[in-house]
Amino acid sequence: MLVCSSAMAIASPSQSPPQSHLRLSLALPIHRRRRAAVFRPPSWRLSARPRLSASSHLNPFNTPNNPSETPYELQHELPPPPRRSGSPVYVALPVDAVSGSGEIKRRKAMVYSMRALATVGVEGVVMEVWWGLVERERPLEYEWREYLEIVALARSFGLKVRAVMAFHQRGVQGDRVWIPLPQWVRQEMDDEPDLAYSDRFGRRSTEYVSLGCDILPVLKGRSPIQAYSDFMRNFRDTFKDFLGVTITGIQVGMGPAGELRYPSCPSQKLTWSWRFRELGEFQCYDKYMLASLNACAREMGMREWGNGGPLGAWNLMQNHEETEFFRSGGSWNTPYGRFFLEWYSEMLLLHGERLCMEAVTIFQGSGVGISAKLAGLHWHYGTESHPCELTAGYYNTSIRDGYLPIACMFRRYGINMCCACLEMLDEEEKRTNPLSSPEGLLRQIMLAANKFRLPLEGENSAARFNDESLNQVLKMSKFYSGGHDGLLFSFNFMRMGQSLFDFHNWARFTQFVRQMQDDNNLAATRDFGRAELRAFSCGAEKVGSMYVYT
Repeated sequence: MLVCSSAMAIASPSQSPPQSHLRLSLALPIHRRRRAAVFRPPSWRLSARPRLSASSHLNPFNTPNNPSETPYELQHELPPPPRRSGSPVYVALPVDAVSGSGEIKRRKAMVYSMRALATVGVEGVVMEVWWGLVERERPLEYEWREYLEIVALARSFGLKVRAVMAFHQRGVQGDRVWIPLPQWVRQEMDDEPDLAYSDRFGRRSTEYVSLGCDILPVLKGRSPIQAYSDFMRNFRDTFKDFLGVTITGIQVGMGPAGELRYPSCPSQKLTWSWRFRELGEFQCYDKYMLASLNACAREMGMREWGNGGPLGAWNLMQNHEETEFFRSGGSWNTPYGRFFLEWYSEMLLLHGERLCMEAVTIFQGSGVGISAKLAGLHWHYGTESHPCELTAGYYNTSIRDGYLPIACMFRRYGINMCCACLEMLDEEEKRTNPLSSPEGLLRQIMLAANKFRLPLEGENSAARFNDESLNQVLKMSKFYSGGHDGLLFSFNFMRMGQSLFDFHNWARFTQFVRQMQDDNNLAATRDFGRAELRAFSCGAEKVGSMYVYT
């Protein structure tokens, strides 16, 4: 039976609601491997495990003004940029690097690609490890062979690996790349549809198992959290000889697209839905989420608040100002709105905290850094209510910072933060959507990470090689990392493909990698002339003919 914590309270209309904190008491230390500052050629081999360094200093809970005990106030400026060494660049492997039949696709091309990446100084690769491929047929039966081959290949070229525990679905049936949840999980969802998220129209999302049943034995006797933990534990045992040496990072998938959020909008639409100003839908209508909401409402003595999510967004594509809930001065800022949004976001935080606890327990002492990813939902950032963030579970508005509690939770467990949209420019986005502000959103997320001294992993939302986009990534990386405070920043380039190895793109990417690693180069890259293209081509002529990624 799902119950609401007594800490989840809401004030009467005459008083402001208190801050609620759903906390788990266990906080485990995590060790991270120090990054080598020099690039090693492909012939380099590791002979010993790296030194480990605890991140127990800079603990915000030992400071006089504990940020976790203050309201989630908005902050508007970053501190003076510190100075430190450059930022490493990783490149994500093709999403279908391992095929649905369990084979490495385009094996020869991957060998050539990794060799090229190592040659130009890329730090490593990002490898998505799909739950739906590894534990496909039956529970607790894992097949890691292809991923072991990829890690061994990366090691042969001196590349590091960041492994993403991908507990979500990729694409939809009929897409060129469709990686569903494990077959046995889908069968459970067919038998019990409430394992999937649902909106008020009854539309169900099979991208990720509903967090409402996190700790219930609904997956053939195991809870979803147990299933994720067993998967990570088996990964640890299988790859133990690589951990802390070749595999230096683990990103824990926490929701659709691997991001800590609700599937308020289908993930395959997130690359373009901002153009249509889609509001998203609250995902709280499966019976497990409704049971939790109802219990909280009863505890508050407001039973009528527990029957479902807010009404007022009658059309996902309509102007938010035409809705009762999201408009300026709408019901999002009433006692009921604050109650619902607090419950909705706290449920997401609790889900993230459970996964943080499990990951830290499993990988402690292994020498890997652990990270989690946030979504870059920027297309209503210029409004008061931030509709698309609210429906995704981020209680972030013009009067409340929704990213501070997430950063606080990550800091408590020693989890690095990952965020996307680093290449996006307000000037460009506002041409089609004046309410959008990717730079404003990213600045706020960076402020939250900075407040809790979190290492930050940046990503681009799309593979773009124009000077403006690469300059923007350089600017944001220096904005966060360049300083005496030693804030760590790294960048995951999304992703390896045919366009990366185009002659001109490869030249720009090579220069970009060098500038990211150069701690003395604070200027962004300029337009390349013909001479620079020749100088930095690094064999792009061969690359263009060899690589066949599509």
